[in-house]
Amino acid sequence: MPRVALTATADPHTRDDIIERLGLGNAEIFTTSFDRPNIAYEIVERDQPRQQLLRFLSGHKGDSGIVYCLSRAKVEDTADWLNGQGIRALPYHAGMDRALRDSNQDAFLKEENLCLVATVAFGMGIDKPNVRYVAHLDLPGSVEAYYQETGRAGRDGLPSEVWMAYGMADVIQRRRMIDEGNAADEIKRVERAKLNALLAICETASCRRQAILAHFGEAHAGQCGNCDTCLKPVETWEGTEAAIKALAAVYRTGERFGAGHVIDVLVGNINEKTERFGHVNMPVFGAGKDIPARTWQSVYRQLLAMGLIRIDHEAYGALKLESEARAVFKQERQVFFRKDRPASERRTKKAERSERKSGLSGADGTLFEALRAERMSIAKSLGVPPYVVFPDTTLIAFATERPRSRKELLGISGVGQSKLERYGDAFLEIILSHDKD
Repeated sequence: MPRVALTATADPHTRDDIIERLGLGNAEIFTTSFDRPNIAYEIVERDQPRQQLLRFLSGHKGDSGIVYCLSRAKVEDTADWLNGQGIRALPYHAGMDRALRDSNQDAFLKEENLCLVATVAFGMGIDKPNVRYVAHLDLPGSVEAYYQETGRAGRDGLPSEVWMAYGMADVIQRRRMIDEGNAADEIKRVERAKLNALLAICETASCRRQAILAHFGEAHAGQCGNCDTCLKPVETWEGTEAAIKALAAVYRTGERFGAGHVIDVLVGNINEKTERFGHVNMPVFGAGKDIPARTWQSVYRQLLAMGLIRIDHEAYGALKLESEARAVFKQERQVFFRKDRPASERRTKKAERSERKSGLSGADGTLFEALRAERMSIAKSLGVPPYVVFPDTTLIAFATERPRSRKELLGISGVGQSKLERYGDAFLEIILSHDKD
């Protein structure tokens, strides 16, 4: 009996598992590239995440996009807050009334300039080609989940952006979800490995696209020119001594405490907890006071990504040393850390973002917006999504090529005889009214 197995985002290990379980060892394997070159990747350290999100969205006025949150409550709160900031946003999660959820989904498909704030319940089967951005306020559970969710942007091939803010709290929460879940131990082991792989992508100082594609078994030369680490290269610093101090603080305090308390010990914070446990009298107390607490947070995130420490949720989130830490203690392994960007550098310039987003400027950009407004008017009157009238790629061609007749309109990709008859004259009138000559 003929059989075929199809998958969109399986890494090499998962593909091998599928082949083995379905007995397809002799079958032909067909794969295509995972690369989405039109998508710009940006991952930032969490610091006032709502304000960071607002700065990101300020470069996407008039666009449709998705903001993913981990919990239903956060979806509702974020949507309410965005509306209060003048950004039209609708919530979407599985706990909503079905009619309202469907209504919000329909609005997202049919309207422009709308931000849908959602849990992962949104996305499967949704094919809106002109989603211009996807933002994550919480860390997904794996590279596969991140790739799927960000992959809902830019399906029309036009420039689109994906952005994520994350911190140590994300890692702790995700680890807890895995550890407290009902899955078998082997499944949990795989889920931890997948989370570690995503954390490594977050902490890389190299090209993010290269790191993402490597996870799926695809080689990339790096220097893609369309991710934050390529556009603004990240500095690194030799941190072997800092790593030894960080690991020693975990060890000397008995591997019983989370990152917050261990950092208090390192920087020499005298408080009720450090005094109660006698940590103020340890040689390691204050050993890292020359380094800011925020930098120590980054150090522990990166030590986690390197597999030198782990989080033990059975011990209430205590940091534990992994066996690989021994080589660092013995100075047999050199450690380099990614240097977190100063807050001023983390603020993406609106002008830079707008250029990457549309690729149009000046008179072409003005015409494109006029064409979008006409498309929206027609779509609303027909009760259909705007891209059903014409996709963005066609409107961009109108704006740049400036067809001057019905015949020339028909030569634009996306314009057939039927659409020419229905919409051609309206768009041609706008184009001629914006004629450069």
